[in-house]
Amino acid sequence: MAAKILIVTGDAAESLEVLYPYQRLLEEGYEVHLAAPSRKKLRFVVHDFEDGFDTYTEKPGYTWPADLAFAEVDPAQYVALVLPGGRAPEYLRNDPEVRRIVSAFAAADKPVAQICHGPLISAASGALDGRRVTAYPALELDMNAAGAVFEDGAAVVDGTLVSSRAWPDHPVWMREFLTVLRSKAPLA
Repeated sequence: MAAKILIVTGDAAESLEVLYPYQRLLEEGYEVHLAAPSRKKLRFVVHDFEDGFDTYTEKPGYTWPADLAFAEVDPAQYVALVLPGGRAPEYLRNDPEVRRIVSAFAAADKPVAQICHGPLISAASGALDGRRVTAYPALELDMNAAGAVFEDGAAVVDGTLVSSRAWPDHPVWMREFLTVLRSKAPLA
């Protein structure tokens, strides 16, 4: 049986930030599950960078079914966690089940990959105090308020925590995360 990785997500998650790690980790040989507030078809979004806009734009993205609800997640069954960005983390961080899940991964020092706005969830779970991270650059103050040391880079690795700014950084982010995974949760 393949080692399992959990992706915590919800409606308005950034399509590429969910589906790229999902497919890349499947390709690597891991079993990947998507957890959301409930078992349903999730509606993702596409965040893009367009001339003339001060921030990113948002368009409808792909839909994808959640494999299980947060309340069904047993963190002990998973070797690693992925926290995609988009707008989903803004409301998911308020869910006590999400904080329970993230806290369990942090306490067990299991690999965690977070990107864009995903670190908002780790911050709400108290998992960033004293850690080096990156995130979408507009979150620098949020990361500092959570006790993290913010670094603006394509990927920042702090032990088992691998963070990234946004989907344009995927190649560097996933390469670093897979290095951590192969070390901490190798496939048999």
